Amino acid sequence: FGYAAIKPVLVQEGVYRETCTKQELRDGVWVCYEQELRLNLMFTVAAVSTNVCALPVGTVLDHYGPRIASLVGVAFLTLGSVFMAFAAELPFDGYIPGYFFLALGGPFVFISSFQLSNTFPKYSGSILALLTGAFDTSSAIFLGYRLLYQGTDGSFTPKKFFLCYLVVPVFILLAQIFLMPAQSYKTIGELVAQVEEELPSTTTNGDHRTPGRRRDRESVTSEITALLGPKKADKRVAVEEKRANQSGVYGAMHGKTALQQVLSPWFVLITLFTVVQMLRINYFVATVRTQYTELLHSHSAGVQVNEFFDVALPLGGVIAVPLIGIVLDHTSTPFALALLVGLATLIGAFGVIGEMWAAYANICVFVIYRPLYYTAVSDYSAKVFGFATFGKVYGLVICLAGLFNFTQAALDTLTHRTFGNDPVPVNIILLVTALFVGILLVGFVWRKSYTLSREKLEDEAEDAREVLMPDADEDAVEGAHQNGSA
Repeated sequence: FGYAAIKPVLVQEGVYRETCTKQELRDGVWVCYEQELRLNLMFTVAAVSTNVCALPVGTVLDHYGPRIASLVGVAFLTLGSVFMAFAAELPFDGYIPGYFFLALGGPFVFISSFQLSNTFPKYSGSILALLTGAFDTSSAIFLGYRLLYQGTDGSFTPKKFFLCYLVVPVFILLAQIFLMPAQSYKTIGELVAQVEEELPSTTTNGDHRTPGRRRDRESVTSEITALLGPKKADKRVAVEEKRANQSGVYGAMHGKTALQQVLSPWFVLITLFTVVQMLRINYFVATVRTQYTELLHSHSAGVQVNEFFDVALPLGGVIAVPLIGIVLDHTSTPFALALLVGLATLIGAFGVIGEMWAAYANICVFVIYRPLYYTAVSDYSAKVFGFATFGKVYGLVICLAGLFNFTQAALDTLTHRTFGNDPVPVNIILLVTALFVGILLVGFVWRKSYTLSREKLEDEAEDAREVLMPDADEDAVEGAHQNGSA
């Protein structure tokens, strides 16, 4: 959300300053304890709302398409901007509902755009990387505003900024109406499933495939060719076959109901991984200045690290785009997940070292890891579960992770009260937990990748045995199959 960039503006504007004690005001602290908790609560509510609403976003997306989902997001973004603009003049706390509505609007627009990766299946990973990079780079908006605020000595107030920000939902509205597709693009696999639903089911005799099944397959192929045209159909089939072979787990749960997918280890493990990693990411974003103020034993050093982070976060979203595209388009899913676990472990290790070089190294790895993580989770969901249930399944993953983000308040309390403002113990707890869950996920997916690869080879071998010899009599072959099964 760019929260780390806009938080100093809110502090300077005196937001929640009334919660400070008289002693803290006399001491002239930059931000007091209760004020810090209230500001972090504002971020936590927004972070949780963003993730929890992914489930209703997915439902709207699956039932009504990306255009309607995006238009709902436009309404929330407009409400959020208005609340933030007039929060200081309202008789109640307008900052939390304002940030809440901004947080709600983002996923409706962002998740609705994932289906664009199907426009060019060969580059689906790169397209997802571009979308996630744009999402991360959006934090630069608040960074730009903070610099403008400081450059004008506070004369460009939050009210002026958020009134100008209303141009964003207006732009999205026009793009959705005049440019973007009303319905999601489908993969070849989903088109096949769609056509097969309209075909009569066939039975099999023993272990042999009947000619009826072959005719159904030919019928499906002709339907897809009619939808896409012969050249496009052949090209897209070839691209998706290559994509499936590269991934190792592509299509593992395609064709299953949403309930079957949710009850599978594929879903449970990626959800646990997402829950832990999202908590770590959001906790770090909300507390980067206070963490490094304690780790480096200097407020000015904490400010210096925070300012570097504000610039590096959006920049990392841009730099990471080609790297993410290479990883997701040219490596297997188990490798991508293993890379995530490795980078997350490295971030955890840097996060307990109280040196300036470690702070910079931590942020550099973090700003690359964050977009890679978000893109890899959505890429995993698309490849394993498919786009037919993507909205519900991916939405539920993010929703559950968002609900768990409420424990961020408990981490704040542990850090400030139990550990005397020392962030190291909490960072170690998060590091060990993330590593354990990550090893479980990578181990399961790697083993399944091997199993699916063997099953595919067996299926190809069986298909090869059923291929008719040139000029052979199909009826004779059919009779041989029937006699063999009698």
